[in-house]
Amino acid sequence: MLLEKSPETLTASDQQRLLDMLKAISHPMRFAILQFLVANPNCYTKEIVEHLPIAQATVSQHIKQLREAGWLSSEAVCQMTYHWLDQANIDWFKQTVGEIF
Repeated sequence: MLLEKSPETLTASDQQRLLDMLKAISHPMRFAILQFLVANPNCYTKEIVEHLPIAQATVSQHIKQLREAGWLSSEAVCQMTYHWLDQANIDWFKQTVGEIF
């Protein structure tokens, strides 16, 4: 079976996007946040903070990095921020990795 794409056939922007996504989940706390959101879709920052053994400010920094890399989407609701997995970006990631390997 021939691969549809190899790392050499990805555009430069797709390569960077893939690397950014991989880098974002390489940190254990960011990976834990993703795991929490898989098990608990659509939750507020407070719920994530209560689940992890780190300060709220640190959780917020990790969430920001995950959002910038495309793993999460967020929306402010009143004085709280609501987060969910960005399924379109996750689907792109899975397809791209699947085509490479």
